Amino acid sequence: MMAYNEEQFLMLSGLQHFVFCRRQWALIHIEQVWEDNVLTVEGNTLHEKADDPFVREKRGDTIYVRALPIHSYTLGINGICDMVEFTKTTKGITLANEDGQFAVKPIEYKRGAPKKHDADIAQLVAQVLCLEEMLQTTIDEAALYYHETRRREIVEITEEWRDKVTAMIKEMHQYYERKYTPRVKTGKHCKSCSLQHICLPELLNKESVLAYIDRMTRE
Repeated sequence: MMAYNEEQFLMLSGLQHFVFCRRQWALIHIEQVWEDNVLTVEGNTLHEKADDPFVREKRGDTIYVRALPIHSYTLGINGICDMVEFTKTTKGITLANEDGQFAVKPIEYKRGAPKKHDADIAQLVAQVLCLEEMLQTTIDEAALYYHETRRREIVEITEEWRDKVTAMIKEMHQYYERKYTPRVKTGKHCKSCSLQHICLPELLNKESVLAYIDRMTRE
């Protein structure tokens, strides 16, 4: 089985951009023109508590770990889980300084309400695949917590989702290795894209974003 080295890792969080729009992902992660903007957005205050590192709480039979770094050499991705729950069970993994075995469940915190597209689910499934590889376990379900509804949406980790996410990450690596930015494909999603004002579809029929920026800075 192919394994990536750490220098080849792609950001797991980029998967949600890739699902939403492959061009948006390429602009951010390949051309890196808008990276600072996106990182600022991703660092919004709604993640502050979830991303508070080194926090480990224990309530009843469950241990809550926040901002857990994760990776997969098989998929070639890395990132951070907002929160991972380790709940005592009869069959699961062992934890240092803890008795018994534990089931693993990642929880991803999101702004707003559940979305019409599958970007959030894909990101969560990728987290599951990383945790399974790191902890040598199987995770049957995970959850998305939406700030607007203030409730968890349970996500079943099916084989279909595993295959779909694995294929998308492989496609991301192929784009990245080729330094390929897809051309504009306009649609309804463009109206909710934070990059719509810089995607410049009418100009990109004539020149690339980088060429446009270079020309504008010279004028």
